Amino acid sequence: MRVLLAATLLLAWNASAPAEEPQGEAALLSGIRQVTLAGARAGEGYFSADGRQMVFQSEREPGNPFYQMYVMDLATGATRRVSPGLGKTTCGWLHPDGRRVLFASTQGDPEAAAKQKAELGSRAAGDKRRYAWDYDAEYELVQYDLAAGTWKHLTNAPGYDAEGAYSPDGTRIVFASNRDAYVRELSPDEKARFEKDKSHFMDLYVMNADGSDVRRLTSAPGYDGGPFFSADGEKIAWRRFAEDGSKAEIFTMNADGTGERQLTRQGVISWAPFFHPSGDYLIFASNKLGHGNFELFLVDAEGRGEPVRVTDKEGFDGLPAFAPDGHRLAWTSGRTADGKPQIFQADWNDAEARRLLGIAKPWTRRPAAPLVLPPVADRDLGRHVERLSSDAFGGRLAGTAGEALATAYVAQVFESLGLEPAGDDGTWFQPFTFTAGVSLGPGNRLEVMGAPAVPAPETDKTWRPLAFAATGTTGPAPVTFAGHGIDAPADGAQAAFDSYSGLDVAGKWVLVFRDLPQDLEPARKLHLARYAELPYKAATARRKGALGLIVAPAPGIPYKDPLVRLAYDPSGGLSSLAGIAIDAATASGLLAAADAAPHDLARRLDKGEPLPGFDLPGVMLAATTDVLREARSGRNVLARLHAGGRADAPAVVLGAHVDHLGRGETSGSLARDDEKGQVHPGADDNASGVAALLAAARDLTLQARMGRLPAKRDILFAAWSGEELGVLGSSHFLGRIAKEAEPPSRIAAYLNMDMVGRLRDRLNLFGTGSSPAWRGLIERIAPPLGLDVTLKDDSYLPSDATPFYIKGIPVLHAYTGIHGEYHSPRDTADLVNHEGLAAVSRLMARLVRELALAADPPAYVLQDRPKGEGGRKRSNVYLGTIPDYAREGGKGVLVSGVTKGGPAEAAGLAAGDVIVRLAGADLETIYDYVNVLNLLKAGKPEEMVVLRAGARIALTVTPAARE
Repeated sequence: MRVLLAATLLLAWNASAPAEEPQGEAALLSGIRQVTLAGARAGEGYFSADGRQMVFQSEREPGNPFYQMYVMDLATGATRRVSPGLGKTTCGWLHPDGRRVLFASTQGDPEAAAKQKAELGSRAAGDKRRYAWDYDAEYELVQYDLAAGTWKHLTNAPGYDAEGAYSPDGTRIVFASNRDAYVRELSPDEKARFEKDKSHFMDLYVMNADGSDVRRLTSAPGYDGGPFFSADGEKIAWRRFAEDGSKAEIFTMNADGTGERQLTRQGVISWAPFFHPSGDYLIFASNKLGHGNFELFLVDAEGRGEPVRVTDKEGFDGLPAFAPDGHRLAWTSGRTADGKPQIFQADWNDAEARRLLGIAKPWTRRPAAPLVLPPVADRDLGRHVERLSSDAFGGRLAGTAGEALATAYVAQVFESLGLEPAGDDGTWFQPFTFTAGVSLGPGNRLEVMGAPAVPAPETDKTWRPLAFAATGTTGPAPVTFAGHGIDAPADGAQAAFDSYSGLDVAGKWVLVFRDLPQDLEPARKLHLARYAELPYKAATARRKGALGLIVAPAPGIPYKDPLVRLAYDPSGGLSSLAGIAIDAATASGLLAAADAAPHDLARRLDKGEPLPGFDLPGVMLAATTDVLREARSGRNVLARLHAGGRADAPAVVLGAHVDHLGRGETSGSLARDDEKGQVHPGADDNASGVAALLAAARDLTLQARMGRLPAKRDILFAAWSGEELGVLGSSHFLGRIAKEAEPPSRIAAYLNMDMVGRLRDRLNLFGTGSSPAWRGLIERIAPPLGLDVTLKDDSYLPSDATPFYIKGIPVLHAYTGIHGEYHSPRDTADLVNHEGLAAVSRLMARLVRELALAADPPAYVLQDRPKGEGGRKRSNVYLGTIPDYAREGGKGVLVSGVTKGGPAEAAGLAAGDVIVRLAGADLETIYDYVNVLNLLKAGKPEEMVVLRAGARIALTVTPAARE
């Protein structure tokens, strides 16, 4: 505990310790001056990170006999109360950003006012009592917002929570608490001890600055309290009382609770330790010279040698704290005219302290106005990665509680940096809704007539509906077998393949095998694979006039689940065609009606032999499908750094996606069989990118506060959600902007970081073809950072950069490469290269800085054509459209953009159009569109119908051949 005055600690003492000759405080302290004057007493004065303010506690409020918390401007002496004036407070600490104050308070105690009144009455009656600290169980850690003037409780646990201090980077709080004694069953001896001495059960804890993720650091018997971080955040210093309370010694440990080291063995009460900013030694208070004579002492950080005395005045000197520059000291002292303790300050002689301690290593004086926030360190990045990829966040699947926790964590860090919220309605968040998943409803029914060999249908056992297909009742209708259900046009040396040749499937159910023929040459197999996806097969069947699609497992393929998994693909859309999956027994029973066997059919089909389809005579099938589609809400996290430029200047955006795959319940998981259902941590994908984003935000914020960022435009920091489901969050963000203005008028450039945690030989930077500015900037900035980079012009990428690029915004995408742990539970934090991640973060921060400083935004270059139709199945012809795969709801294909000079642009197609018909075929989903593209011929004009502002417009488009 840091708040106590001398008598607070007089539980017992060793008065027999031999006195030692004072060293003389004049050798170490000069220019001693009293800082606080008002009130009955004051104590515990701690400097702000820039050394210009001090937080302290004082008894000076009329009607309140207890400490309240104050912040003083050390240049002017202006003082501001930051506690509410009700209850007790103790142990203040200023956040490194200078905008928040941490302290312990009983302001939430419903009996606070009554306790104040009782204490005042006792004092008025002349009740003489020895001063003793009250371990009031109502003490909670509270955060005060200096700008808003509001309080926020960070703890709400039974017991005494106090003695808190922020870490140097402002992300953690270390504090003392006896909460454990309030929640666990105590033994009879412990209960007796607790009634007598609640401090005996005090231990140290650490938590995030928002009060989350509380972790216990100590558990030894006796009172552990008064913790502080070292200036680099690596160590914690505190004092530990013996079990009987007779003495206390100074300890340090690593910030994670490991590596405890006892520094003093004086056998008296030594307490209130505080690191010198160099980390080479500590200062503390001790009654080694007599129980009523607390003095300040120094001790080597390694505990070598005897402590060295600092002060030599009779009375109390304690609660010392160095200024961030290491050359000023504040402490609480009774060297006042009335003997009541107040806060004093003096200049500190570091060189003499080192000589007395025998420390040969000199320390370079820090600037008089030190950095408000320390430079980004590798360990900070590691801490972000570990937190975001922890099991507590459950894999961060968009729309889940884990994603909410992750986005809240990002927002808390943004807030700690002093950034401005840039989400909806003045918040940090920008929510969006999407279809998150599907499940079976109660109304699923399947009836098969005319096929006695078919076993009795059992929903979700022998059959289930397809997630992307229509719901409702379909049939009874006849059934036709159509092989693998593939209709692939010729492509160069590859001949056409048509499972429907000679078949009339209009008004019928079409039974097809999953996948594609297996015993084919690689080139042939690759060609057919483009048309073998189930939604594509459904689009083909619908185009042929089928009423519904029946999907059976292809014989010879060892499916983990013979039924098609009920999973929703948010980028694929929904079909109006009915669709069901059946198991092998049901398929065999259906085909038996035509005297056919699945394995015989598969053997012929797998060789690529022509095999005409056929009707199943007498078979009728009716299905009622009931699929529940779950709507969820995800959210982006947005923060703005106002850098002093023009308000209408387009901003630079730096972003990374925060979401991942949860427990693998969506498509994309590459978990092994023994990993199914496990949390997918996503440490590299993409906790690494978010960590780099937060580090870059701190770097740039720091520069702005120091006046070193005379930017011409604002900087926007974005943590996107829904990327793994189809760049949902970034697309939503751009859609919101587009409602107000053209995105390039609002955004100068977008820089993206996705999977940047596994740097090995070199960093890949995609999108360099999107602007002529990139290569010059990268060549100038990357080498000094020791980064070897590979530049790639491609700007159509499977990540959040693409939605920006297709809106006319230059993009740059950082990526360190694929690995064997990708999209699996094995993508863990311990595999992240922290040093490499820090280098990536610094590179992107410096690129953002250069763009923010530039008078003009970088020029945009629209590349000739995308590599494939926006990354989907590649057609034999080229239109130059960029579909919006994140679109939900409505029929047709929304066009996000068109390639300059391409056939679509020549036809008059524009961003925002919805293609509803092409070459005589109605389009419902993206698969319908790709399906029709594969049937087009280069040079042959086709009709395209689009919806534009609610009106149907007919265009003529002439496909071009792909190179």
